[in-house]
Amino acid sequence: MLFNSVHFAVFLPVVVALFFLTPHRYRWVLLLGASYYFYMCWRAEYLVLILISTAVDYVVGRWLGTAPHPGLRKALLAVSLVTNLGLLFAFKYANFVSDSLRMALEQVNVFRETPYFDVLLPVGISFYTFQTLSYTIDVYRGTRRPERHPGIFAVYVAFFPQLVAGPIERSQHLLPQFHEYHPLSYSAIYDGIRLMLWGFFMKIVVADRLALYVDQVFDYPAAFGGAPTAVAAVFFSFQIYCDFSGYSYIAIGSAQCMGFRLMDNFRRPYFAQTIAEFWHRWHISLSTWFRDYLYIPMGGNRVEALRWCANLMIVFTISGLWHGANWTFIIWGALHGLYYLLSRLTERMRKGAVSMLSLDRIPRTLALGRMAFTFVGVTLAFVFFRANSLGDAVTLFSNFVTFQPLEETIRVALRPADFAVAWAAIAAIIAVEWYWEWHPPTRGRAPLADARSTSRWLFDYGLLMGILVFGEFGYNPFIYFQF
Repeated sequence: MLFNSVHFAVFLPVVVALFFLTPHRYRWVLLLGASYYFYMCWRAEYLVLILISTAVDYVVGRWLGTAPHPGLRKALLAVSLVTNLGLLFAFKYANFVSDSLRMALEQVNVFRETPYFDVLLPVGISFYTFQTLSYTIDVYRGTRRPERHPGIFAVYVAFFPQLVAGPIERSQHLLPQFHEYHPLSYSAIYDGIRLMLWGFFMKIVVADRLALYVDQVFDYPAAFGGAPTAVAAVFFSFQIYCDFSGYSYIAIGSAQCMGFRLMDNFRRPYFAQTIAEFWHRWHISLSTWFRDYLYIPMGGNRVEALRWCANLMIVFTISGLWHGANWTFIIWGALHGLYYLLSRLTERMRKGAVSMLSLDRIPRTLALGRMAFTFVGVTLAFVFFRANSLGDAVTLFSNFVTFQPLEETIRVALRPADFAVAWAAIAAIIAVEWYWEWHPPTRGRAPLADARSTSRWLFDYGLLMGILVFGEFGYNPFIYFQF
């Protein structure tokens, strides 16, 4: 079931209404049934994978709570890791490893067929796998007690607002909320709807409209020259941001309507002035997951310089692989690792240059320059993220130095009016987030949360009209569904 569908527009109000009509002790039953139905609308048989992860980690967690022997505790943790990562590998990475092995053998003139598994990638498997693994690891570390209620634990794994594409929640934050009583709050519902409205605007008006241009250029890279390719790269940076953050806002808003508070997943990342700051603002639930469960256990920055560099590159490369079973994603992750290393290694030199050129006397201009530089680096890396293959990525980068009049390409990929609307939509996102960045709300989580009621209503009405007039309606799945 897609958030941007009529089906969900009926499903959510029914679930919210039933949630507040149901006695507190039985609400977990409603949420579990709704979550499983939500997932089964995509492919019913793959619900079995969620049930396996839920059962294994619930049992492992309970046993970890009573197992005193370190060896037994490690064995139980291994059961959880092998089960969850084994399922993830089988459905997401087995064919990638098989194809890579076959191509490597062909390079040395060994031609053999390697196994191929004709399976469909389960929607959301990377997200709920990491969410349930974080619970098991936390219980193993002793930072949380095992959940005793199997039904509530099952809801934690499969909670429908964030089941398919996050945020990847932590058990310390989300699990206790299912035990709490959530009274009907019209202000919470109103704030939730406002967040959802902003998310729908980002997805339907901005991301799906930009996709019309991006898909043409990235799917047929040989047909386009420099200017169209550059525009497509910029458009994709905003497309993926608006698509994914739009999903996150809808998920957060949906949960908030029932009184649940999910973690923020984005914090206006294109206002970041460094790559390090970008990753503190982009896909926060994933970046903090890798920090807490991979980077820090490897030693983090408490090791010698070479080891730290290796740790950083490993984490970023695995982060790229998490996004997809393709070398393009691995290179995308490794590029960000290199960006991060270069940023840290040149930090002193850059500060000296700023002081020497007296750029610190014009801080706003300096900040804008840093934002632009960071955005360009992120956008160039996103070329690998979106390219269908390494060959296409090479073609796209070679296109940057070729000439093709932009006006000719506009007629191919978009009508001139649609092209203008696309840029206007980007400008609207930048304007709202610029205000949001410098006027963070003290109440609520939606744009203009602190504004006067008239301003809020006018803003929300403008969003609604923008969706109805300029929205791209149809079957447009969210990009991160494939991860």
